[in-house]
Amino acid sequence: MSLLSELNTLLDALPIPVETGVFTGKAPETYVVITPLSDSFALHADDRPGVEVQEARLSLFSQANYRPFKQAIERALLASAIIITDRHYVGHEDDTGYHHYAIDVAKHYVWEG
Repeated sequence: MSLLSELNTLLDALPIPVETGVFTGKAPETYVVITPLSDSFALHADDRPGVEVQEARLSLFSQANYRPFKQAIERALLASAIIITDRHYVGHEDDTGYHHYAIDVAKHYVWEG
């Protein structure tokens, strides 16, 4: 299993359209874009990694009040044991009318390589 597939499955259960990398087609009023950030073997001491850490950013875009969507995403992430590493308001895009809120996440996976 990978973090991207878990996030896609998790967010598909919410009433928010989701894309990975970039939103294709006409953007709806509210949507999420998942961007992979890193995959690392940060947790090992014997040159034989046993755990892979995968990280991604969820960029929430909304022309309406983004807070209810943010809270629903955060609840779903925490219920799924996905670690929230950072959350911040990026800003309002005046040219498109979207609020942009970023949620960075991480999850540890047993390395089966």
